[in-house]
Amino acid sequence: MKLLIIGNQDAVWGFALAGVRGEIVTTTEELNRALDAALADKEIGIVLVTGDVADLARQRVDMLRVRSAVPLVVEIPGPEGPRSDQLSLSEMIRRTIGVRI
Repeated sequence: MKLLIIGNQDAVWGFALAGVRGEIVTTTEELNRALDAALADKEIGIVLVTGDVADLARQRVDMLRVRSAVPLVVEIPGPEGPRSDQLSLSEMIRRTIGVRI
Protein backbone atom coordinates (compact mmCIF):
# COMPACT_ATOMS: atom_id res chain seq x y z
CA MET A 1 0.00 0.00 0.00
CA LYS A 2 1.16 3.49 -0.84
CA LEU A 3 1.10 6.81 0.94
CA LEU A 4 -0.22 9.99 -0.71
CA ILE A 5 -0.09 13.55 0.53
CA ILE A 6 -2.61 16.20 -0.49
CA GLY A 7 -1.58 19.62 0.64
CA ASN A 8 0.23 22.87 0.18
CA GLN A 9 3.31 23.18 -1.99
CA ASP A 10 5.84 23.06 0.85
CA ALA A 11 4.37 19.90 2.39
CA VAL A 12 4.10 18.08 -0.93
CA TRP A 13 7.66 18.99 -1.93
CA GLY A 14 8.93 17.98 1.51
CA PHE A 15 7.30 14.57 1.33
CA ALA A 16 8.55 14.18 -2.26
CA LEU A 17 12.10 14.27 -0.86
CA ALA A 18 11.20 11.07 1.01
CA GLY A 19 9.70 9.49 -2.10
CA VAL A 20 6.05 10.12 -1.25
CA ARG A 21 3.77 11.09 -4.13
CA GLY A 22 1.58 14.13 -3.62
CA GLU A 23 -0.94 16.58 -5.00
CA ILE A 24 -0.52 20.33 -4.53
CA VAL A 25 -3.97 21.78 -3.87
CA THR A 26 -5.07 25.42 -3.68
CA THR A 27 -8.86 25.27 -4.29
CA THR A 28 -11.84 23.29 -3.08
CA GLU A 29 -12.35 21.86 -6.57
CA GLU A 30 -8.74 20.62 -6.71
CA LEU A 31 -9.11 19.08 -3.26
CA ASN A 32 -12.29 17.24 -4.18
CA ARG A 33 -10.69 15.90 -7.39
CA ALA A 34 -7.59 14.77 -5.48
CA LEU A 35 -9.69 13.05 -2.80
CA ASP A 36 -11.87 11.33 -5.42
CA ALA A 37 -8.78 10.04 -7.23
CA ALA A 38 -7.19 8.85 -3.98
CA LEU A 39 -10.33 7.02 -2.89
CA ALA A 40 -10.56 5.30 -6.29
CA ASP A 41 -6.91 4.19 -6.34
CA LYS A 42 -6.70 0.72 -4.77
CA GLU A 43 -2.92 1.05 -4.24
CA ILE A 44 -3.23 3.98 -1.81
CA GLY A 45 -3.51 2.94 1.82
CA ILE A 46 -3.01 6.26 3.61
CA VAL A 47 -3.89 9.79 2.51
CA LEU A 48 -2.32 12.66 4.44
CA VAL A 49 -4.09 16.01 4.13
CA THR A 50 -2.54 19.20 5.47
CA GLY A 51 -4.75 21.25 7.79
CA ASP A 52 -4.74 24.37 5.62
CA VAL A 53 -5.98 22.37 2.62
CA ALA A 54 -8.47 20.37 4.71
CA ASP A 55 -10.09 23.68 5.66
CA LEU A 56 -11.11 24.11 2.00
CA ALA A 57 -13.61 21.23 2.42
CA ARG A 58 -13.69 20.76 6.18
CA GLN A 59 -16.93 18.77 6.32
CA ARG A 60 -15.82 16.23 3.71
CA VAL A 61 -12.35 15.77 5.19
CA ASP A 62 -13.75 15.28 8.70
CA MET A 63 -16.25 12.72 7.39
CA LEU A 64 -13.49 10.82 5.57
CA ARG A 65 -11.24 10.91 8.64
CA VAL A 66 -13.92 9.17 10.67
CA ARG A 67 -15.49 6.83 8.10
CA SER A 68 -12.83 5.88 5.55
CA ALA A 69 -11.03 2.65 6.40
CA VAL A 70 -9.05 2.23 3.16
CA PRO A 71 -7.52 4.54 2.43
CA LEU A 72 -7.08 5.88 5.92
CA VAL A 73 -7.41 9.68 5.78
CA VAL A 74 -5.21 11.50 8.29
CA GLU A 75 -5.00 15.25 8.73
CA ILE A 76 -1.56 16.62 9.50
CA PRO A 77 -0.74 20.16 10.63
CA GLY A 78 -0.36 22.80 7.96
CA PRO A 79 2.17 25.63 8.02
CA GLU A 80 0.39 27.33 10.93
CA GLY A 81 0.83 24.26 13.16
CA PRO A 82 -1.80 22.08 14.84
CA ARG A 83 -5.27 23.50 15.45
CA SER A 84 -6.34 23.70 19.07
CA ASP A 85 -9.83 22.34 18.31
CA GLN A 86 -8.61 19.27 16.39
CA LEU A 87 -8.64 15.84 17.98
CA SER A 88 -5.38 13.95 17.94
CA LEU A 89 -5.23 10.71 15.97
CA SER A 90 -5.02 8.68 19.18
CA GLU A 91 -8.09 10.46 20.62
CA MET A 92 -10.03 9.89 17.41
CA ILE A 93 -9.19 6.16 17.54
CA ARG A 94 -10.24 6.00 21.19
CA ARG A 95 -13.57 7.65 20.45
CA THR A 96 -14.17 5.54 17.33
CA ILE A 97 -13.27 2.06 18.57
CA GLY A 98 -12.77 2.54 22.29
CA VAL A 99 -9.08 1.63 22.37
CA ARG A 100 -6.49 3.94 23.88
CA ILE A 101 -3.16 4.04 22.04
